[in-house]
Order: sequence, then structure tokens, then C-alpha cells
Amino acid sequence: MTPVLIKKATIIDKKSAFHNQIVDIKIENGIITEIAKEIASNDDFEVVEKENLHVSQGWFDSSVSFGEPGYEDRETIENGLKVAAKSGFTAVALQPNSFPIIDNQSHIKFVLDKAKNQATTLFPIGALTKNSEGQDLAELFDMKNAGAIAFGDYKRAIQDANIQKIALQYVQDFDGLIITYCQDNSLKGKGIVNEGIASTRLGLKGIPALAEELHIARNLFLLEYTGGKLHIPTISTQKSIALIKEAKAKGLQVTCSVAIHNLVLNEEILSGFDSRYKVAPPLRDEATRKLLIEAVLDNTIDCITSDHNPLDIEHKKLEFDMAKDGTIGLESAFGALLTVLPLEIVIEKLTNAKTIFGIAQNTIAENAIAALSLFTPNEEGTFTKENILSKSKNSAFLGQQTKGKVYGIYNNGKLLV
Repeated sequence: MTPVLIKKATIIDKKSAFHNQIVDIKIENGIITEIAKEIASNDDFEVVEKENLHVSQGWFDSSVSFGEPGYEDRETIENGLKVAAKSGFTAVALQPNSFPIIDNQSHIKFVLDKAKNQATTLFPIGALTKNSEGQDLAELFDMKNAGAIAFGDYKRAIQDANIQKIALQYVQDFDGLIITYCQDNSLKGKGIVNEGIASTRLGLKGIPALAEELHIARNLFLLEYTGGKLHIPTISTQKSIALIKEAKAKGLQVTCSVAIHNLVLNEEILSGFDSRYKVAPPLRDEATRKLLIEAVLDNTIDCITSDHNPLDIEHKKLEFDMAKDGTIGLESAFGALLTVLPLEIVIEKLTNAKTIFGIAQNTIAENAIAALSLFTPNEEGTFTKENILSKSKNSAFLGQQTKGKVYGIYNNGKLLV
């Protein structure tokens, strides 16, 4: 490994003794060997000097989809991890929504083998039920032993309460984490956007907020009954926030995330019927968007995800009601978040998810493993097609204003800037 010297970097890490200080960082064999105001360089070192350079602990995205195996036309694991690295993420959790669904230990081993020798580390999520069909539990213990960090059926809510109960009970024997997307399908019906004034004006079938809230309430009751750990991804309504806040006050082991597009965009953007904005859960009204931001600030919402979901043009560039839900989000994540949240909160919410998923969180200190994100918070711009590095181009952020710029990462002994 070529030793690296990062020059004049502002450290953003509340757990570090160097928080908010401008320092040089020497890295040798993947370990931070020295942090000081000035470190002399020599020809042996690869020197990193960038305008207004900032460095934080490596960012982690708790929900990304890549497609491989089966949907390599949407994205491959190799390219997806390179996109993640260039977007500032040192680690990502891979959803099981490939073909076949990642629901056994051989599938877990396959994606881990594909992710070897990359700068960004991949942590697989195993499907909770066989083929994510919600009928029978998948091979949870075997997948845990093979390297799965959690279990969930991506964007598929478990309608059978008994399956949810048994899953919460079963994984406690090996300290497993259940991820439960919350949506009552009978209430959702044929809805495709948030039910409200905008859906009525546009003539689009609405999904009531109750569809999410009723399922969250049910799953929290089950969690209280069974014990265990539950993560609720991409919450999007006012009542959902209140329910989770109440559950945390009771001492339940529940965490939740919010998708970046639900923090930045609202349903008014749907007026052009552009299917890039068709996501699940749907974009909500402006009042709800602001309340989601407040829930991030008061720590009701534990972490933020890009909910990166590449889709091929055949499934996205269609009439609005026919298009699939989903947007890519890795490349736009940092720049979009800084338009609505302070820098330190953004960094905190992009790193704290590691703790939820049992991943080691390294502070920036001498003799610590170097897992670093490199960026500047000040540069302003607009997200364009030239910023998209993914194979699929279905971004809801095209044309949106951004703030800040990612330079790259150092992780797994690799510098990618």
C-alpha cells in the first residue's frame, strides 16, 4: 500500500480530539499513524491536497440496490461500489432485491465475493422471507453466519402479523436485526402518490398516510410483545414520527431511517408527471417534509439513506402509473442533504447507522483504522446528467440545487479521489 498524506484537512468528527481542527493526516498500511498541524512530505507518500478539504469518519448507506445478480443491466456490484466510493461512502448495505432474491447463504457469499478488493465495503442484507414473498422465513441463521447484517424484504411489507412475530422472536437467539418496510397493501390499493390535494388535482390515485402508519403501529405492538430489534426504513408521515417517538420512550429497541428524497422534495414536483419522482413511500406534502427534517434534528429519525435503486429505462420512462418506484441517490446524497441540514448533522446521520447494524465505527485518531470520507461543504451547483456515475440514470435530483462536493474516500487501504 502506498502511504498517504492528507494535507490541511478540517476534521468533522465529534468523537475525535481533533474535531473542527485543521490538520495533516498520515496513513500507512491502512492505519492513521500521525495527526498533526504540519507533517513533512516525501516522495514515498501520495499527497492529497484539495480546496477547503474536510474529512470525516466514513459514511454508511443503509439501503442500496445494485441489481446483480440478475439485473446487471441496471447496475453491477463492481460499478455500484465505485459509484458509492466516488459519492463519499466507505460502506453500503446491499438490499436483497436481485434475481434471484438474496435469501440463502450461497447468495450472501456470491455478493460478498463480487465485492472483494473494492474501496467501499459491502454489507449484505438477507431477505426476511423466501423469495421475499412474505410466506415462510428464509435461512436467517445461515445467512447471518455467511455475513448478512440484517434481514428484510425490500419495499415489501409483511402482511402476515404472525410471520412478523415469529421473525422477531427467532432472531433474538443470535442478536439479529429485522428490517420491516411498513405499508398496509389493502389500504394502499392501486395508489401511486400521496393521497391529498395534489393527487386530487393531478387525477392520480392516492396512497393514504394511514397505510404506512397502521403497519408501523402493528409492528411496534408486535415488537413490544416479542422483544428484539426492529429497524423501520424510509418513514414518511407525521404520525409515523409520533409512533416511533412514543415507542422509543417506552424503551423498545426500534430505529428508523428516512430517504433523502423525502427530506428534500415534496409532492408539488409531481405536476409534470415525470416518473423519476415516483418513489415508495411517495413524496409527501411540504408540511410533512419539514416535520421529517425536525425528526432528524431531534433524533427520532436515527439515520438517512439514499435508498439508491437503479432502474432500467424500460421500467422507468413510462406513463406515471405504469413506471416502477425508485430513484438512484448515491451521487446526489451529500449535495442534496446539505441544502436542508447543517453539516455536522449530515455527517452524524451518514455515520451513525453503522451502530444500528453492528458495524464498527472508527473515530479519527492516531493508530485507528483509516475509513475516511473527503469533501468540501461550501461549493454550490446543480445536479446534472454529468454527475451521474451509475449505469441507470433514473435520478429524482436532476436539475436540483446542491451544496458541497465529494472528493472521494480512503478505505480498505485504498485512496479513491
